[in-house]
Amino acid sequence: MGSLGALMKHPDDFYPLLKLKMAARHAEKQIPSHPHWGFCFSMLHKVSRSFALVIQQLDTQLRNAVCIFYLVLRALDTVEDDTSIAADVKVPILIDFYRHIYNPDWHFSCGTKEYKVLMDQFHLVSTAFLELEKGYQEAIEDITLRMGAGMAKFICKEVETVADYDEYCHYVAGLVGLGLSKLFHVYGSEDLAPDSLSNSMGLFLQKTNIIRDYLEDINEIPKSRMFWPRQIWSKYAKKLEDLKYEENSVKAVQCLNDMVTNALLHVDDCLKYMSALHDPSIFRFCAIPQIMAIGTLALSYNNIQVFRGVVKMRRGLTAKVIDRTKTMADVYGAFYDFSCMLKAKVDKNDPNAQKTLSRLDSILKTCRDSGVLNKRKSYIIKNNSDYTPIVVVMLIIILAIFLVNPTPNFSVS
Repeated sequence: MGSLGALMKHPDDFYPLLKLKMAARHAEKQIPSHPHWGFCFSMLHKVSRSFALVIQQLDTQLRNAVCIFYLVLRALDTVEDDTSIAADVKVPILIDFYRHIYNPDWHFSCGTKEYKVLMDQFHLVSTAFLELEKGYQEAIEDITLRMGAGMAKFICKEVETVADYDEYCHYVAGLVGLGLSKLFHVYGSEDLAPDSLSNSMGLFLQKTNIIRDYLEDINEIPKSRMFWPRQIWSKYAKKLEDLKYEENSVKAVQCLNDMVTNALLHVDDCLKYMSALHDPSIFRFCAIPQIMAIGTLALSYNNIQVFRGVVKMRRGLTAKVIDRTKTMADVYGAFYDFSCMLKAKVDKNDPNAQKTLSRLDSILKTCRDSGVLNKRKSYIIKNNSDYTPIVVVMLIIILAIFLVNPTPNFSVS
């Protein structure tokens, strides 16, 4: 009923949701027939919460490379995330993972559900990897080596300072940005982006995920996963887990706002990176997750629900982002709208209010200076709907038929 209720409130979501559902079905039909490639793309749809459709719309050669890159790093992440694996077992696997991708016989059982399937059948990913062009293989190997070493480092190291936080996010996400930039360059359609901009693209997404996933990470069994830096949370609580308790709600929200303000530091770099892209499909691949991130931060800011459950954009709004994001004007428009939404939530009594407002004003100025804000539809301005209640009900019935099989759950990560 939640989805139907959202459609009643936002009937303009209907057409983008319908298009998203049709695109998802089309993507499923494009899964290659070769067993190893079929496994890879089927697994991509199961383990990717945000990239499956945008990966599918890339040109075949680049699509295959990005798919394997994603699955290799998802497998590496599965090893890191499995808190049941002893450190003395986990660390050598992380460090040597870049070698395992060349071995079509290697696999390691860990993780749960679809992630366990990925790990048990990892030899199929390696088989597909070995069929990629050498330039793609070298880029994937390099990032896997560096990421594995970085993850191993933080198995034995807490995230204490903001510098630690940036370093950890670099290893698990900034390197993804560097790797994708290398793949785009090998493909031949893009100049090699500066590492600093590629890094920021990853950090902005990762920090958004870390903020959004607070409760899931802190409640992880058998051991909590804590990525919020002590330098920030210690200003508001004695223990990071204390923020989830109702009696600490005021301090929890202040800490949350501090974390969001830190993430906003990367927006200007992200806008610079995206504005330099040439290939339309690569642009959409990069831009859609970034817009989802700024939208998620706008919803999360000053929102106690981050400590009670999951805060995410409604499916209809996600569908609109996917449908509308075609040019840099669309990106500037989305960042402008969501930054305005976030700015409206800033409480002048918040300890970091001035810092937050300063960063938002910088983002808004960049978007205004682009000169293209009048060339997009707003995400936050409420327009009078052309739909009558009867039409809305009919649209919901039609969409319900298409939603017998749920639409892929798009979110930031």
